[in-house]
Amino acid sequence: MSKFDVIVLGSGPGGYVTAIRASQLGLKTAIIEKESLGGVCLNWGCIPTKALIKSAQVFNYLKHAEDYGLKVESYDKDFDAVVNRSRSVADTMSKGVQFLMKKNKIEVILGFGSLRKGKQVAVTAEDGTETLHEANHIIIATGARSRELPSLPQDGKKVIGYREAMTLPKQPKKMVVVGSGAIGVEFAYFYNAMGTEVTLIEYLPRIVPVEDEDISKQMERSFTKSGIKVMTNSEVTEVDTSGKGVKVSVKTVKGKEIIDADIVLSAVGIKTNIENIGLEDLGIATDRDKILVNEYYQTNLPGYYAIGDVTSGQALAHVASAEGILCVEKIAGLSVEPIDYNNIPGCTYSHPEIASVGYTEAQAKEQGFDIKVGKFPFTASGKAQAGGHTDGFVKVIFDAKYGEWLGCHMIGSGVTDMIAEAVVARKLETTGHEILKAVHPHPTMSEAVMEAVAAAYDEVIHI
Repeated sequence: MSKFDVIVLGSGPGGYVTAIRASQLGLKTAIIEKESLGGVCLNWGCIPTKALIKSAQVFNYLKHAEDYGLKVESYDKDFDAVVNRSRSVADTMSKGVQFLMKKNKIEVILGFGSLRKGKQVAVTAEDGTETLHEANHIIIATGARSRELPSLPQDGKKVIGYREAMTLPKQPKKMVVVGSGAIGVEFAYFYNAMGTEVTLIEYLPRIVPVEDEDISKQMERSFTKSGIKVMTNSEVTEVDTSGKGVKVSVKTVKGKEIIDADIVLSAVGIKTNIENIGLEDLGIATDRDKILVNEYYQTNLPGYYAIGDVTSGQALAHVASAEGILCVEKIAGLSVEPIDYNNIPGCTYSHPEIASVGYTEAQAKEQGFDIKVGKFPFTASGKAQAGGHTDGFVKVIFDAKYGEWLGCHMIGSGVTDMIAEAVVARKLETTGHEILKAVHPHPTMSEAVMEAVAAAYDEVIHI
């Protein structure tokens, strides 16, 4: 039986980052993975979806070439080639993780890992052989998968999850996307941009419901303008897959509606991968599909930890990575401070993009803050006008008394690359006046942040 200081169960962006940091800190480390290094994010999530979306953006540019004074005589799409490019990008990134494992002298153990008493992990390989491994510290980072609703069972062919949506053998003519979180919105954009007729169904009153209400309204306007049918306050009650396509029964405020489609994509959230890994046998505490941990990711059992989607924090790759790093730094005896989950940026990579951090306007009011709110539309941005992407705005929220930056919400082209300014500024407790007096370059999309702050303090110049 091999012995380690740290064993990490799962090699997603939480697991592999955790393993690397543990090795950097001088801990003998192993990582266990049942499928492909990099987990869902690198192989079936964050990275390959962005490759798909990039192809859709380029195709969209071709469709609107004349808007830029260009003439493209003939163009077309090759759906298989688009999918293959996405898979190639994913493979490249996964190989990169393999290199990092070797570079950091981390032992990679392939197979399904399950916890055993005495800080041991049994790993069953693909050929059925089992090996046993032991560590002083075991970190669970097994991630999550697409959640299924009773009214929307997935068959992998006509009713699919995000994995199948990335590798469909042919492009559907009509698609229904159920759920308007990041996954649903991104796939709705991709397939619509590629020419599929898309209907987006959301149970709640507005799409991207975790975002600021102004963001949701703008997103619905942009999607509707691009040809996506948006249905809010709507619930899928039944899917009939007996025919050639799919008949989707939808309960709306106006009554029942039947929608015909080739494919239904279920994007209604995630289900954690905590079954059959030995939690019950060891007595590791869980609650509502999540492993219970303290602020340093320790479970109720000494020597066992959990990070990423299996815990109650935001189910985001960068959150899992940050949690894993903090977890092993605490194990190694470093002085660390708990993560501020109110300063975690969220990004949605559709078109327009969405990026946000901190309180929404409604949440700031609920917390009792007297607030200043500023908005700057990209229609007033020289860079946005030159680029032909004027949908959207930057919205900032400040505490009127002390100038604390409470929240920042963006929707528009490239905003996922802009939100870090707000994250760093909030971490450093930067005030609105300090942002306003920090000179931003012109012409850039990022100067919209300064302009939005100026609007909050009644000093805006360009609107």
